[in-house]
Amino acid sequence: MTGTGQRATPPVAAAIWRPPMLATLTPQRFSSDAWLYERKLDGVRAMVTRDHGTPALWSRNHKSMDAGYPELVDALAGFGPDRFVADGEIVAFEGRQTSFAKLQGRIHLTRATDIERAGVTVYLYLFDLLVLGDTDLTPFPLRDRKRLLRKAFNYIDPIRFSTHRNTDGESFYRHACEHGWEGLIAKRADSAYRSGRSPDWLKFKCVTGQELVIGGFTEPGGSRIGFGALLLGYYDDGRLRYAGKVGTGYDHRTLTSLRAQLDDLEIGAPAFDERVAEPGARWVRPELVAQVDFAEWTRDGRLRHPRFAGLRTDKAATEVVREAE
Repeated sequence: MTGTGQRATPPVAAAIWRPPMLATLTPQRFSSDAWLYERKLDGVRAMVTRDHGTPALWSRNHKSMDAGYPELVDALAGFGPDRFVADGEIVAFEGRQTSFAKLQGRIHLTRATDIERAGVTVYLYLFDLLVLGDTDLTPFPLRDRKRLLRKAFNYIDPIRFSTHRNTDGESFYRHACEHGWEGLIAKRADSAYRSGRSPDWLKFKCVTGQELVIGGFTEPGGSRIGFGALLLGYYDDGRLRYAGKVGTGYDHRTLTSLRAQLDDLEIGAPAFDERVAEPGARWVRPELVAQVDFAEWTRDGRLRHPRFAGLRTDKAATEVVREAE
């Protein structure tokens, strides 16, 4: 009770960006009534906010993405509530598969003419709801948040609801891999929403891949332009460890545009904390982050059969560590 005898008004939830909840990689595949299972989407994470005005799209490191995806902002304004914070993923499709490589054609564009010329259609999948109206939903069980999320928006393209399957994670995982998905996210059904990495959300991966820091490159050979391969690493207790090189997955545009960025970052000595035996290697400040698909890690900590998928702008290089099952 307040001093005037009136009941205190509960605090109003702030409809502002907050760090997203992150999943932990696991080698386990399991089924449980206490968990639900969602498709793992191969795109860019988006925290979506609105406070009675124009909706806003934010990356997981709190950078505005409004200019890059104006059609999503417009759709959220037309199909969503007046006040909310939601969590989701921006994707583009290559056939029936979400493709980070395809999304690369949109990630760095902000001018309307360039976006139209790129011809890359994007969608926003929503999978969690943190605030609705004046209510902070983060303490609510996930299953309740998903139920409220399903009712809060009119799901008309390009806004989509991320569906889930209950209980049977193992057969759903087999289905995911058989159909070329990146994998699943298993989520504890009664879990609250907590920013940061959590064991309440787990990654079941079908395809091996992760972010890696670009620490150098090799010169192109033969008729190749731009560069030959990127030299990659990850941070381990503050040290930049070498993970190997990737020389495939680039188109002509990437080879030329990325070389220009690498030239601007060039330094005289390697930032890697160990010797890298690459004759004629050129070294760069470790600021750029690449998404790389690969078969597996070798015993000596190198990537086997890596392929470049694109640059990431939503994660700081210093946050990149080796994901280990």
